[in-house]
Amino acid sequence: MAADRPDPESRGSGHAIPPGVAIVMGVSGSGKTTIGKQLARRMGGIFADADSFHPPANIEKMKAGHPLTDADRWPWLDAMAEQITRWLAEGQPAVLACSALKRVYRDRLVAGRPQVAFLYLSGSEAVIATRLANRRGHFMPPALLRSQFETLEPPGPDERVVTVDIRHPPRRIIDIATRRFGLPPQQPKPPAG
Repeated sequence: MAADRPDPESRGSGHAIPPGVAIVMGVSGSGKTTIGKQLARRMGGIFADADSFHPPANIEKMKAGHPLTDADRWPWLDAMAEQITRWLAEGQPAVLACSALKRVYRDRLVAGRPQVAFLYLSGSEAVIATRLANRRGHFMPPALLRSQFETLEPPGPDERVVTVDIRHPPRRIIDIATRRFGLPPQQPKPPAG
């Protein structure tokens, strides 16, 4: 049956059980916030951005053009993991936009919970550099993009992840993620009148 074949535009082990919490991951400029908000609506859940979990010192460091160290990231990751625990305990569907560049970061966020899954927005450095050059009002300078790609460890086949190329329009990315995560399809709006 055609619906059972893997989508050629995505990869990963999305599983047929919808996630309780989906983490939209990728480097800065990959579209995590845009896609995350739309995915949260599709899941009937709430959206949170990892940036809001950073202590002020981390934000100042990034604004100054300095990459964060792992020592800077552990308290940030732990704060998000605690929030994920609360969402799951409350039965609150949620989407978190978080770079989650290294496997050890993702493991810290998941903490062995099968209800947490990733949507990896994959794109080339050239495509994302163009996006960042055109973006205003964000604290991540485009010059830090190289360090993000150097840090990036793409998710492995043993992680619960759906990988989608960011060259797709947002609606297509959401449709692919919805199908791969086993979420119900979006219902068409009734005609006005």
